[in-house]
Amino acid sequence: MGEKRGNLATILVLALTYFVAAKLGLKFAFVNPSATAIWIPSGISLTALLIFGYDVWPAIFLGAFLANLTTAGSALTSIGISIGNTLEGVLGCYLVNRFAASGRFFERAQDIFRFAFLAAMVSPAVSATVGVTTLALGGFASWSMYWAIWCTWWLGDGVGAIVVTPLVLLWRQNPGLKWTRNQLIELGFLFLGLFFTAYFVFGDRFHSVVKDYPLEYLCIPFLIWAAFRFGRRKAATATLFLAMIASWGTLHGFGPFSRQSQNTSLLLLQAFMGIVATTSLALAAETTEHKRAEEHVRQLAVTDPLTGLANYRRLLSALDLEIKRYGRTGRSFAILLFDLDGLKRINDNYGHVVGSRALCRLGEVLRTHCRGVDTPARYGGDEFAVVLPETTAKSAEQIATRIRDQVAKDEEVPPISVSVGIAVFPEDGETIETLLSRADRSLYCMKGKSYESLRELRPARSKRAGMR
Repeated sequence: MGEKRGNLATILVLALTYFVAAKLGLKFAFVNPSATAIWIPSGISLTALLIFGYDVWPAIFLGAFLANLTTAGSALTSIGISIGNTLEGVLGCYLVNRFAASGRFFERAQDIFRFAFLAAMVSPAVSATVGVTTLALGGFASWSMYWAIWCTWWLGDGVGAIVVTPLVLLWRQNPGLKWTRNQLIELGFLFLGLFFTAYFVFGDRFHSVVKDYPLEYLCIPFLIWAAFRFGRRKAATATLFLAMIASWGTLHGFGPFSRQSQNTSLLLLQAFMGIVATTSLALAAETTEHKRAEEHVRQLAVTDPLTGLANYRRLLSALDLEIKRYGRTGRSFAILLFDLDGLKRINDNYGHVVGSRALCRLGEVLRTHCRGVDTPARYGGDEFAVVLPETTAKSAEQIATRIRDQVAKDEEVPPISVSVGIAVFPEDGETIETLLSRADRSLYCMKGKSYESLRELRPARSKRAGMR
């Protein structure tokens, strides 16, 4: 019962939202009372269907029916137009899910181009055809004006989808605002620059200067800036920001798209906005994908492919960082060196797949039971290392004991165990090579002995190190 009420509430809210947006768009219907070049409801309906599924189609039908019934035409023409609007949304949703949503929405440039073609060109043609034909058959539109009304309807629906839907879906996928201070400053400059440039191009103050020149392209660098520096969400947001300013100016007769016919002015503007919206989204997606690939390559360069821990290169980098930190803070650090006991025996008795799994099991223990500031790494072969920042010898021994105990508790077959060597900077070495060598010698001296003997022998070894 509660679920049905929730669905009904969703449908009613969507219907009301669609109705309000439709009434707003129809205020700019110049070629016919039911056809406008500014049609946000197409984006609303497509977004709602992509998010909530096909069950919300009655909301589109209801919102469209009430908007048309209270604007122009009859009940029959309003029903026909509503059917076309609903079919547009349902078809667009199906086509996008089927052909333009590999994984998440708008992640790849090819998906954005497919979205623009399917949701902003193909499906709006259904609504335009059904709607204009209905009006002509009902006597509310002249057949001689069929193509003029059809183009207005089609272009308005298409641009509404390409501007609104990506914006809502991208912000819904990632609503967080994790911006640094420098990013906030850069965003401020970006949107201020876009505002002043858009006002220069589409405002009234410089209209006599720009009306005869294609200066609308001055706005494009800011969309490229948003795409390359901030990704898809900011590119979609900047596009909507530009569309609002440009629409305001064009409707008031300003800017390079201003013509004697207001409908022609809006059609020129919408064609421009559709192109720049698609281009900026595609650039943003391509940039995001390129950055993701670069990050993946960087991770591969410092990650062990079998265990997912840091590799030898990352281990050396962590040790170098800790040595430099010691120079600033004077706080020592430790390194643990683990050796998986009997790996050859496991490989001989169970096979190399099980042996590789044993290495992964040890890697999982290190990843789970190390602190966030620690650096667990695969040192090589069956040896692992953990860099422990700001850690004394006593604390390092406690951590090593905890890790050995966790390894021993692993109930997976075959059972595994580890031997441990410890070295502390600077008492056991003041260079990376010396530190690793001392930990390695400690490991193999203690291999096969109990860990308690390691604790008993450490003070004597450290004392000898201090005498040298």
